[in-house]
Amino acid sequence: MLKLGEKQKLKIVKKTDFGVYLSEGGDAERVLLPGAQVPEGTAVGTELEVFLYRDSEDRMIATVRTPLLVMGTVARLTVAQVTKVGAFLDWGLEKDLFLPFKQQTRKVAPGDRVLVSLYLDKSERLCATMNVYEALQSAEGQRPGDTVTGEVYLISDRFGAFVAVDDRISALIPRKEMYGDAQKVKVGDHITARIRRVLEDGRLELSVRDTGEAQRTEDAEAILDLLDSYEGALPFGDKASPEVILRETGMSKAQFKRAVGKLLKEGRIEIGEKTIRRK
Repeated sequence: MLKLGEKQKLKIVKKTDFGVYLSEGGDAERVLLPGAQVPEGTAVGTELEVFLYRDSEDRMIATVRTPLLVMGTVARLTVAQVTKVGAFLDWGLEKDLFLPFKQQTRKVAPGDRVLVSLYLDKSERLCATMNVYEALQSAEGQRPGDTVTGEVYLISDRFGAFVAVDDRISALIPRKEMYGDAQKVKVGDHITARIRRVLEDGRLELSVRDTGEAQRTEDAEAILDLLDSYEGALPFGDKASPEVILRETGMSKAQFKRAVGKLLKEGRIEIGEKTIRRK
């Protein structure tokens, strides 16, 4: 099956004066690779790795060139021009990539570098979108407390600010975190944030709160959430080993003890020799 927007290996099934036709073999659908791109010495039966897209006349065509963006990935591309119908991005092929206005999460201008992914529109044409949520990856080795940088690519009144960490990892500043300095965050901003937790699906939950009291408050709330998951009582106390605390809470021992001390002072927990209970 020929797949637009992807690199795939196809065989030459026919040679002509203007190029070669490629397919998976047999009576499968064929696509043209223009003569200027046909490697020397190729013959019928030769297998080539090509990228499939549509040319200026909306015909499916193959290229041996590797574009800056393929389906299922994200890349930062340069805006070549902005027209009445949308923007066009340079992605390393003869025909620029179309970025419709409705797929822009902020206004763009020629020369801007924008983070985008690929999708097929209703007419089966490859287009770019700045809503890159589906194409971003899960965390790889990041841990709670780590500091990361990324770009805000979308803000939702319901969920918060969506962030692409290092232009590849999916992250969110939850709506409940959007106060203070976080209220000033805009789409297109490059931010530095702290990982609050790593979700089960590998996506990151971030906080841009200041350290100190705000940090202790956030950690205290996380401990209360953990207590609720243990039906009100943790099976370890504040004297547990750093390894146990890190494994169970994602916090350092010092960070954990500061938060526990805050909750104890506020009368929200009680500490036993080997347990912590919620009041």
